[in-house]
Amino acid sequence: MALAVILGAGSVGRGFLGQLLSESGYEIAFVDIDAPLVAAFNARGSYRIHLVENDRRETVTVGPVRGLLSGDAEAVVAALAEAPLAATAVGARALPHIAPLIARAVERRRVAGAAQPLNLIVCENLPDAAATLRGLIEAHLDAQGRAFLHAQVGLANAVIARMVPEPTPALRAQDVSAIITEPYKELPVDAAAWAGPLPPIVGLQPVAPFAPYIARKLYLHNAAHALMGYLGYQRDHALGYEALADPAIRPLVEGALDEAVQGLVARHGLNAADLRAHVASLWPRLANRALADPVRRLARDPLRKLAPGDRLVGAARLAEGAGITPLNLAWGIAAALAYDDAEDAAALELQARIAQEGIEAVLAAVCDIAPQEPLGALVLERYERLHQDGWEQDPC
Repeated sequence: MALAVILGAGSVGRGFLGQLLSESGYEIAFVDIDAPLVAAFNARGSYRIHLVENDRRETVTVGPVRGLLSGDAEAVVAALAEAPLAATAVGARALPHIAPLIARAVERRRVAGAAQPLNLIVCENLPDAAATLRGLIEAHLDAQGRAFLHAQVGLANAVIARMVPEPTPALRAQDVSAIITEPYKELPVDAAAWAGPLPPIVGLQPVAPFAPYIARKLYLHNAAHALMGYLGYQRDHALGYEALADPAIRPLVEGALDEAVQGLVARHGLNAADLRAHVASLWPRLANRALADPVRRLARDPLRKLAPGDRLVGAARLAEGAGITPLNLAWGIAAALAYDDAEDAAALELQARIAQEGIEAVLAAVCDIAPQEPLGALVLERYERLHQDGWEQDPC
């Protein structure tokens, strides 16, 4: 049985990749800093995933698996040197910490004369995360190592669209390795970045060019979550499906996604009918009550989500490029600017900046939206209305 190494045993690694690779016939070695989780993997050799929808629930067992502590560098390097397939799901900030381990494994493979390529599926929420990781790995290699890396190691970006909420403390107390997720199991990856032939992997969808798939995920799926989060917070909803069912919010989300669809068609040449079918398939997933996805999780880190190319402002700019006025996306941007959750450090920083610099200055600095331009005027008008009673009665 071939080995697959998954760096990061969290929501994406354990809640998605582990299932797909196990079903594809791989033994899974998870690398993580969570000692109780690693111990559970090694004690049982498997873990459970609860697949939930509104009308059904299924539990699947994923195995065989084993766990490696990320601090056990030799064990991690040995596994990566052996495996033909690996994946990263550690979070963008942790990439500098795993790059030296991958570099050591690459060098070990080079010295051993390994003929079989190593492919890493890069599942990080970072623009062109594969290129970033490649650069971090190269910094730890000499000229021969870098040549081997380029010839024998593929680093392929992936689009992760499975919804996996963080395990609750109650679930973790009951079973530290169990996780709840939706059944969705499509994994688009950048076919052009793969080294050698693609192996048969359940759910794997090799696509090229890859950029339109990243844009579709960011400006439709991620944008919808952000709108549900920020507008849901304004309406005092605790859960995402509650926000989506709110008659004051649902039309804004629908309108925003339609604006984004038109922008994606104009910018990337995607088929409008296909995009609208994709949006239609999102609605029952976004309304999945069994996932109980918290509004605060959907909304967290507003500074990142308000960046010029991110899910809200980026989608609005795409719509403008298609000649569409982003009336609904402007509501999402305004609600994100108003997000003041006391438990979110980025939200507190955002509100402190608004208090010190003023909303217009923050709009320009954070979102790259000039207050005088049409989008700026829309956002500021909606921002003011969010602070008034009854804004939801006539949202557009």
